[in-house]
Amino acid sequence: MIKSDEVFKIGQFAKPHGIKGEITLMTDCDVFDDTDDPYIICDMDGILVPFFLEDYRYKTQSSMLLKLEGVDTEEAAREFTNRDVFYPLELMDENELLGDVTWDNFIGFTVIDEKAGELGKIVDVDETTVNVLLQIEYQGKDLLLPAAEDLVKHVDFDKRELLMALPEGLLDL
Repeated sequence: MIKSDEVFKIGQFAKPHGIKGEITLMTDCDVFDDTDDPYIICDMDGILVPFFLEDYRYKTQSSMLLKLEGVDTEEAAREFTNRDVFYPLELMDENELLGDVTWDNFIGFTVIDEKAGELGKIVDVDETTVNVLLQIEYQGKDLLLPAAEDLVKHVDFDKRELLMALPEGLLDL
């Protein structure tokens, strides 16, 4: 059984393309180029299910057309519309992964500051403001930290930890 901490979100399916089962995937990732037998994972009614690709091609910089094995009609492809699409962490090189991961993939990670130590787990990501914020349960309160790559010093995907170097005084606000 595939667990949610073993995958990361790479995009979302849009509508079917044509009548032969192709589906539009909205994504900025190009993870399939490095794999001989590519597959994706979809949340199907609460269960993460793998689907192997018969074919794929780039449509634009932010969209691809995928043909999944066993999905051969427009009606079958329509079942995937608006579903989130994931990719297995084990198939990714950690350096490549950092460029493809979105901030909401870090929900559940423990944040550790270089000076203050362990702060708590990321419970949500707030993208409603100009600057993306990580919401952390910290000493019984919600702490909002800027989601800035410059502050991240190391990511341990196996331990689900995010090592950060926070600016002086940020925790005192």
